[in-house]
Amino acid sequence: MSQAFIIIQIGNQELDDVCKHAIVPAIEACGLDAKRVDKHNQGGLLKSEIITFIEQSEIIIADLTNERPNCYLEIGYAMGIDKFRNLILTVREDHNPESPNYVKGGHKVHFDLSGYDLLYWTPGQVADFKRELEKRIRRRLTILAPSTSTPMIPWDNEWISKQRSSTISGFQATQNPGFMEIRFALNHPKPYKSQKELAEAAQNATIHTFGWPIGVYMTKEEFRPQPQSDGIVAEIGGIERSMYDFWALRRNGDYYLLKTIFEDERDQTKLFFDTRIIRVTETLLYCARLYSRLEIESTTVVNVAIKHGGLMNRFLGAANSSRFMHETTSTTEEEVESEISVSLNKLEADLVDLVKQITAPIFILFNFFELSDSIYEEIVNNYVKGQTS
Repeated sequence: MSQAFIIIQIGNQELDDVCKHAIVPAIEACGLDAKRVDKHNQGGLLKSEIITFIEQSEIIIADLTNERPNCYLEIGYAMGIDKFRNLILTVREDHNPESPNYVKGGHKVHFDLSGYDLLYWTPGQVADFKRELEKRIRRRLTILAPSTSTPMIPWDNEWISKQRSSTISGFQATQNPGFMEIRFALNHPKPYKSQKELAEAAQNATIHTFGWPIGVYMTKEEFRPQPQSDGIVAEIGGIERSMYDFWALRRNGDYYLLKTIFEDERDQTKLFFDTRIIRVTETLLYCARLYSRLEIESTTVVNVAIKHGGLMNRFLGAANSSRFMHETTSTTEEEVESEISVSLNKLEADLVDLVKQITAPIFILFNFFELSDSIYEEIVNNYVKGQTS
C-alpha cells in the first residue's frame, strides 16, 4: 500500500487529537497508509528515518501549527528533493492574520510558506477538516498520477471470482435459470472505509420503488450483512418464491451483487423488457446513492458492469400487459454483459442514455428487437417518479 507521511509537532495533545481524528482518517480514506516518525520508526536514527519517510511517501501532510523548527526543516527537505507537489500544508486557523482569533505577536506561518495554499483547521470542527483534507489528498493524487496510454484496470478479478464462488450453492438451490450480476468499481485512487461506514451507506442507499430492492438490506439476524476483514457481505435466500440475493461491498468501494430475476417468479420462458429497464435504472441510481453516502466525490469515475444470464430459449415480453409487442423469436445466447464508465454526477444526469447503453445489447438478441427512445424515457422517468408501470 502507498503511504503518506505526517509532519507535525510531537508531544502536543491538541495536535495528537487532530492527527488521530482528522489527518489519519483522511489519509486512510484515500487508500494510503499513514506514517508518523514517532509512531512508526524502526529504531534507527530519527533523522535517517524521516528522510526515508519523505522520500518514499506519495503524499506528505505537514502541519505548521506552533512554528516548530523541525517541521519547517522537514518541509524544506521535501522541497529540496522536488517533492513540493506531494506536500499539503495545514495549520490551526489562529495562525492566519485575517482570522479574528489571530494574536499579533503570537504564532504565525513564516513568510517563506505564508504565500502557499494552506488548509486551515479550527478546534472543535475536526470533522470538517477531515472532509476537506480528504478532498485535497484525492485531488493531489489525481495530479500526481502518471500519464499513461494504458489506464489502470479498475476490476479486481481475483476478488470478483471469490464472490462468484460464494454464490454457487445458494443460487443453484433456487433452481431458477435466470440471474442478474452487478459490479461496481471506482477508478483509482480508491477510498478506504470502515465496515460500519459501509453498512450505514448500504442500508441508506436502497430504493424501495420496485418492491424487492437492488442491494436489499435486511436487519433480521440470519440475513443482515456480516463484517469481514475487507468489507461486508450479505446472503439472502429461501425467503419466498426461491429468491436469492448475494452482495458484497469492499472497503475500497468495490461492489458485487448476484440475484435471481423477477421474471422467473412468473414465467421462466420470458424476459420482460420493461422489467429489465426498470432494474437497470434502479441499479444506476443505487450506485449513485451508495457512493454519495460513502462521501465519494461526484466527479469520481465509476465502472459499472451488468450481466444477465440464463437467457437461452427465452422469448422477450413485457410485464405490463398494456404494452403491446409482436412475438419475438427466442434467443440462442445464454449470457450478455454491458459495461460503462461514467462520473458519478453523470449517472443521474445521463440516466436514460446509460440505461439504453446497458439494455439495448440484451434486446437485440431477440430477433434484432429495438425500442424507441421515447419508450426508454417513459419507463425510466416514471421509475424516477416512483412508478413502475
